Amino acid sequence: MTSAIPPTTAVVLPGTGSDEVFVRAVFSGPLRALGIRLLAPPPPPGDRLADGYLEELDRLADAHGPLLVGGISFGAHLAAEWAARDSGRCTGLLAALPAWNGPAGQAPASLAARLSADLVAENGVDGALAKSADGVPEWLSAELGRAWRRHGDGLASSLRTAASRAAPELDDLKGLDVPVGIGACVDDPIHPMAVARAWAEALPRAEVGESTLTALGADREALGRATVLAWLRACR
Repeated sequence: MTSAIPPTTAVVLPGTGSDEVFVRAVFSGPLRALGIRLLAPPPPPGDRLADGYLEELDRLADAHGPLLVGGISFGAHLAAEWAARDSGRCTGLLAALPAWNGPAGQAPASLAARLSADLVAENGVDGALAKSADGVPEWLSAELGRAWRRHGDGLASSLRTAASRAAPELDDLKGLDVPVGIGACVDDPIHPMAVARAWAEALPRAEVGESTLTALGADREALGRATVLAWLRACR
């Protein structure tokens, strides 16, 4: 007999080129303060990134029952896609830094992922990191250095998979009637505030929590707190 994941457990996915280490740094503390345990699965390799994560959410829901799901950037897209597809198995959504809705098109985050994939393919992971370091905040450079090396040979394929995958359409989000907390950084051009607001307007029960990249650089939990507090407001 399978035991059920209690409603005090969240499953949160990382963004493009990121990893579960960053997810834990962002969300473990804010969720733990509410008595919520965090599960952060590591990224599936290469072009299995999206399908592998969706299958993992299916597996966890089959094994444990309805889930509180979430993600950062591309991870938020996948969590929302999964939740909208089968809302009966989702009890809520934590969407930090959504980057676009519908087809990726010329969305800044998609363009950045494609450029990064080209750099990695042409220069290798270490060479791409060296070329990407100029003008990048030290904390972000350190995060990329760890996460990109952990992705290894599958990194370029993983980046391209994320860059080309459509996010949920706004019409799809309209049918997701669960509490949703959306976290956004007001000074982040890669994950525009306009996207966060569009998601919030489409979702029946959503709130937006705001932070900044400066705050995130000093304290990773700043983004997690903004997202979780928005979710708590949406639960009312």
